[in-house]
Amino acid sequence: MSNRALRRQQTREPKPKRGAAKRALPSTGPSRPSSAGGGGILSWRPQIIIDVITELRKVVWPSRPDVIHLTVVVVIVTLILGAILGAIDLGFGWLIDEALLN
Repeated sequence: MSNRALRRQQTREPKPKRGAAKRALPSTGPSRPSSAGGGGILSWRPQIIIDVITELRKVVWPSRPDVIHLTVVVVIVTLILGAILGAIDLGFGWLIDEALLN
C-alpha cells in the first residue's frame, strides 16, 4: 500500500473511543512536520526517537548501592578469571618448553 493510500485510509477510519484498544498501523518512516501544529522544527521527531524515550521511561534503574556492589563483583570476578587464565598460560608455556624444546 502506498503512503498516499495509507494516509487516506487513516483519515477515513473513525477515531477510537477513550479506553478502546488502539490499532497499530505500520510505520512508514520518520514522521513529517505539520504546518498546522506550530512548534517549529522542534516538533518534528522521528518515530524511533519517540519510541526510545518511551521505553527508557519504563526502565527500572538500579540504585547507587546496587551499582557499586555489582561493579565490585565484576572487578573481582575479572581479576580471578584473569589470574586463572594467566596460570594456565604459564603452565602450558612451561609444558611446551620442557616437553618439546628439550
